[in-house]
Amino acid sequence: MSATIQAVMPVSCSTEIPERTLLAGLGLTSFAALLLELALTRLFSVVLFYHFAFLAISIALLGLGAGGVFAYLLKNRLARTETRTLAARLCIDSSIMVLFALEVVLHVPVTLSVSGRNFLHLTAIYISAALPFFLTGVQFSVVFARESRRIPRLYAADLGGGALACLAVVPLLNWVGGPNTIVASAAVMAAAAVVWAKPLSGARRAAGGVVVVFLLLIAANHSNRLIDVVYAKGIFRDKAWVEFARWNALSRVEVDRQGQGKAIVIDADASTSIMNCDVAHWHGTEWERDLMSAPPALANVLRPHGDFAIIGPGGGVDVLRAVANGSPSVTGIEINPIIANTIMRERYAGYAYHLYERPEVHIHVTDGRSYLRSTPQRFDVVQMTLVDTWASTAAGAFALSENNLYTVEAFREYFEHLKPDGMIAITRWEFRQPREALRVVAVAMDALHSLGVANPARNFIVASQGPLDEDGIPVVVLAKKTAFTPQEEAALRAHFDHYDELDPIYLPSQVEAGLHNPFADLIASNDPYWFARSYAYNVAPVSDNAPFFFFTLKARQILGPEAIRDGIDWKVNLGVLVLLLVLVISLVAVLGFLILPLALQTGRQSPLPLLYFVAVGLGYILVEIAFIQRFVLFLGHPTYALTVVIFLLMLSSGAGSLFSRRWLPRTELAWMPLLLVIVALIANLFVLPRALPAWVGLGFGYRLAICGILLIPLGFVMGMPFPTGLRALAADPALAGPELDVPVAANNEDNAVEWAWAMNAAASVLGSVLAMVIAIQFGLTVTLACGVAAYVLALALLPTLGSRSA
Repeated sequence: MSATIQAVMPVSCSTEIPERTLLAGLGLTSFAALLLELALTRLFSVVLFYHFAFLAISIALLGLGAGGVFAYLLKNRLARTETRTLAARLCIDSSIMVLFALEVVLHVPVTLSVSGRNFLHLTAIYISAALPFFLTGVQFSVVFARESRRIPRLYAADLGGGALACLAVVPLLNWVGGPNTIVASAAVMAAAAVVWAKPLSGARRAAGGVVVVFLLLIAANHSNRLIDVVYAKGIFRDKAWVEFARWNALSRVEVDRQGQGKAIVIDADASTSIMNCDVAHWHGTEWERDLMSAPPALANVLRPHGDFAIIGPGGGVDVLRAVANGSPSVTGIEINPIIANTIMRERYAGYAYHLYERPEVHIHVTDGRSYLRSTPQRFDVVQMTLVDTWASTAAGAFALSENNLYTVEAFREYFEHLKPDGMIAITRWEFRQPREALRVVAVAMDALHSLGVANPARNFIVASQGPLDEDGIPVVVLAKKTAFTPQEEAALRAHFDHYDELDPIYLPSQVEAGLHNPFADLIASNDPYWFARSYAYNVAPVSDNAPFFFFTLKARQILGPEAIRDGIDWKVNLGVLVLLLVLVISLVAVLGFLILPLALQTGRQSPLPLLYFVAVGLGYILVEIAFIQRFVLFLGHPTYALTVVIFLLMLSSGAGSLFSRRWLPRTELAWMPLLLVIVALIANLFVLPRALPAWVGLGFGYRLAICGILLIPLGFVMGMPFPTGLRALAADPALAGPELDVPVAANNEDNAVEWAWAMNAAASVLGSVLAMVIAIQFGLTVTLACGVAAYVLALALLPTLGSRSA
């Protein structure tokens, strides 16, 4: 939102507009546009796949940029309409386009199949969702160009409205849900039209009527009966089996009837059954048979009376098994309050026989690693069973599914919170050619090495529910800091004899027997990195720097048949392919809607000054996304990371931009903020990876304060290079006067300012996708380092701007 596209327009058509009108209208428009962008990421995660949530960022940036270019190309035609009238019309049209985009997103099915029809459906969603941002880009261009004397205050209103949207999106998603939040953005956009329209005009009355209609629609759709998900992941959602559905900032959660039972379904994909068993009558029932014949039950066999910490208990499968086997203390750590409170302790408490309200069960609504960091308690078992939501909120592809629970640092924390003879029990889906549970072993092995266990060959037990002759077999990995004893192995062998569904894959006694399978070979190698280099899939340990546990394809396989074959991990591996596709689409769109229109309308320009703005835009977006990813672990969930990081950076960057004209009266001093940015980012390269994990256990309020301390000074100086560069780029030195934060080019043939805006927007669109590609391949530290390199390039290109203002 801060990178508003400016168009050169004759100022003679502008009449004096009250400053309150300008600031309120622009602030409301900015608020509505950013609220729409953030809400679309949540909706895309449900309706499409979590990989496509990243589309919302590219759509917003591209729409704003293309709108600015359109305003420039049609400046003479737009000049015939008075500013307030034009802005009001654009806001009304944009609000209607928001509703149109919502209907398209909800009613157009998109699957993960590679087909022409699917591509057309995705294109329809892309274009319809971009239209409101396109109209907003046109409006911002017109207002900034015609009211150039007040650009500093307008810029503050722009950033202030966007920052407030970051604060509003979480409570709105919690209170009214995803579709209604998008309708709310349309209502705010229509309210902006009320502000823009002239008093007592028909346009103001019409805009007010639209606002009322949208508010009534939100009220009527409070239970999502009018506007809700129709197609999810390309499948029609039949509401006949849905008993309960609710949105929040983390996900969309519903309770569905499945056969004779009920299941919690998260974002129309991941599911967890609600336990419907009385613990007092557990023995001898089908419930006991089913739960004890599952691989996670091995932890209960070895520690029937131990203290359990269960991360992601969901509908209570692991909780019921632990309580029924005699555990005196079961700690459940569930991040989603709808699941932990609304479903399991309120609406369906009776159905679950009040499982989460039993005295030995302690449920905490937070993320797993933050809780473990903050508690002094030690456990006999730390357990995770098939914990993945396939969900995304607003941070983009991979940011939310890869929730830092499966990294080496996380496993080390699990081991450190065990009693001396405790164990971790991690269950993952496995395939004919193992990779997920195999990677769990690799991660646990690396964590044990860091804890001083030189050769953990006897510290693992691996078992599956049946032979690995098909995909989708659950496999449990048990790991201890000490060796498993013969007595423990004997207890498990007796359990295997009783439940023949269970197959041992690796037992400590099999080390001398020369057992050969991928698990045994990995453990025997005692070097997970060496093993991964020669294995068919990427099963190397993952760290907090690159927490992409579920992506197991090697680079050469991304475009091969492994990425598009059918299978339950297909959607994970296809995620990178989707990112590459978005990168290509964004590149084509940038060329078609930004670069070529300007190139056809302008004369030859020296490329070096414009590359400065490419470097600044690329550096900013790389840094922003790297920080969002890095703060996911620190704040506990990507929604919070996105909200806090964008809010603080946007607000502080706006302040830096406004102060840049006063603090840097001469553009010759433009190197100072660039140098400060580079120094600060280099410091963060070394500080953040060590400091943030150490502070994870602090209270949420303290963590927010730390975010402010780290991000506000950085964002302040990051907001200076762009407007300072524009002042240096201005062809007429008189236009860089004390009233202007951003120069307005004269009506001549030199359109370098427009080129600068377009190139900066293009860099933001491409950089938003490129940042994730770099993070997946090389890690977050390298992503941030690339942002530093971009600012270094901007510093090197800065002298080329001075020649233009001579």
